[in-house]
Amino acid sequence: MSFNPYVPRPIDLPTDVPLSQHASLVDLDEAKIFAAPDDPADWPAWRARLAAWRADARARLGYTGAHYDEVAGDCFTVCLAWLWDETLYDHDRGVFTVDAFLDAAGRDFGGFDGVVLWHAYPVIGLDDRNQFDWYRDVPELPEVVRAFQDRGVRVFVDYNPWDTGTRRSPGTDAAEVAELAAKLGVDGVFLDTLKEGAGALRAALDEVRPGLVLEGESRVPLARIEDHAMSWAQWFADSTVPGVLRAKYFERRHMLHHTRRWHRDHLDELHSAWLNGVGVLVWESVFGVWVGWNARDRAVLRAMRRVQASHAAWLRSEDWEPLADHPGTGQVYASRWTHDDAPLWTVVNRGGDHDGPWLVTSRPGRYVDLVTGAPLTVTALDDGRFAVGGPLPAGAIAAVVVTSSSVERHEQPTGDPSFPARVAVRTRTPWALRSEVPAGLVAVSSGVHDLVVRHRVRETGLYGETPYVDEWKPLPPRLHHLATLQRTVRLGRFAIATHEVTHGEYAEFLRATGYAPVRAERFTAGQGPADAPVTGVDLADARAYAAWAGLRLPTEDEWQVAASAGLLERREPLVWNLTESEHTDGRTRFVILKGGAAYQAQGSDWYFDGGPQPADVSVKLLLTGAGLTRSDQVGFRCAADL
Repeated sequence: MSFNPYVPRPIDLPTDVPLSQHASLVDLDEAKIFAAPDDPADWPAWRARLAAWRADARARLGYTGAHYDEVAGDCFTVCLAWLWDETLYDHDRGVFTVDAFLDAAGRDFGGFDGVVLWHAYPVIGLDDRNQFDWYRDVPELPEVVRAFQDRGVRVFVDYNPWDTGTRRSPGTDAAEVAELAAKLGVDGVFLDTLKEGAGALRAALDEVRPGLVLEGESRVPLARIEDHAMSWAQWFADSTVPGVLRAKYFERRHMLHHTRRWHRDHLDELHSAWLNGVGVLVWESVFGVWVGWNARDRAVLRAMRRVQASHAAWLRSEDWEPLADHPGTGQVYASRWTHDDAPLWTVVNRGGDHDGPWLVTSRPGRYVDLVTGAPLTVTALDDGRFAVGGPLPAGAIAAVVVTSSSVERHEQPTGDPSFPARVAVRTRTPWALRSEVPAGLVAVSSGVHDLVVRHRVRETGLYGETPYVDEWKPLPPRLHHLATLQRTVRLGRFAIATHEVTHGEYAEFLRATGYAPVRAERFTAGQGPADAPVTGVDLADARAYAAWAGLRLPTEDEWQVAASAGLLERREPLVWNLTESEHTDGRTRFVILKGGAAYQAQGSDWYFDGGPQPADVSVKLLLTGAGLTRSDQVGFRCAADL
């Protein structure tokens, strides 16, 4: 491996600003963050060079900012939510729970301004459904969008440009995205893997409704700030002295969302967001992997959101001075935002516990920290200025205003900084005891087995593990490579069906029981060729059949042991086999598939695995709702305990 995944790549590092009056500033166009000088004596020159770059860049581009006049409000905190997160969708009842989801967000984070409803990856490629099908096949999704919007939360869908190997829709991608946005009534589109979505996509969205937002996953090109009102600040490394986000400095109304998806400490992101007047992305379940926020970071964000709500106009003001009014020493830094001649200082402590001045300013008055509501100590200096400050714990934030009014008091935003780990718990395997081997099944002796499981390393992991911890952007060879997992398992004596259940057998079950699933979408079991493996089933459908037959599904370990012994046969067409391996961490449900399938999506490593697979290969399938887990590439076989 030629890179260290635990340090920023060169492309992630901040860009130095040349302080010489004669140096070219054009290279700053490509920056993520403008690095700040270490010496406070250089900061005035640094600010002057930033202002010169901004004026020149705006003139070169003929920048107008007219698009921002069409975009309503601010969107500081956005949650990227798996559409089938267990806090958003009740899998047992088959209904969305938007109010409960947002109530929890209010308690934990102070609420969300926006939500990206992530829908297809890492499941897309299971069959030929394209990215738009995974949205369109959720009939109540327009109502879900409206439920968020009724609570003041903007909704974004995501667009996967790499999806070129599934079935093709009749229109262009731009036309399909626009049609989807119109049907769902969303507020914008998140551009997966893209920095920009200009040209045809921008034009198509403008035809739907002015003000629809495009938000890229990475550094937005300077020319696209004009028509991309938001962007991710993903894997942006800051300077030791906090720097300035290029896109925000160029257009004060541009909203960035800081995110480092695999990190367990978000204080650096929160500090940069606070000093730059931008937002963060809350992403606690990354493609089925729990990377939840710790209690301290949640508390800091809740405090930030109170001030963002009351002082949004300040944080988009043209009158912004980074690294303002520094006392000359120490690691307490501030940005000053002035609106209607009233200043607001956003303050961070990048060092240890501090008790002393935070600011030195010429403005007299009563100073208060809006984060805690506490009045601050104001000391007159010999030069006529005033030192403002007090105690500020390590890592803390503050929001300073001059006011004679009373301010609501709050506790200092603190909490446990340790990672709030979750365990993916396996659902209990039902007991299906038979005194003899049922017809069509074959016996397997009890014993201890040292299994070697092979899998492709994807962002979703295989079981409950986190594939990347505190890493910057995962890249090959640490992504999409083949890996092995050692599993020592003790199996009792069991029997397993030599073949998958057929459509004909499932039709007999339906006639006998009148079984009806909670959600009937895509339920086609029993409707195919009688001797073909049954498909169009989800885990509940398969379990219902097995229980009626006095059987159960095999675990993934039982399946692998039997297949490795040559006991299993495969019907045509080849379909993945569901196993009794459901896990949940309270946010994501998943199951292990075995055996491979006839279908294999081509053209991207992001697709779900496909094609025939040997017995030792396992694949993790995130369970969706509204019948979307049902696929023409997934069936099952049965097992029994002996």
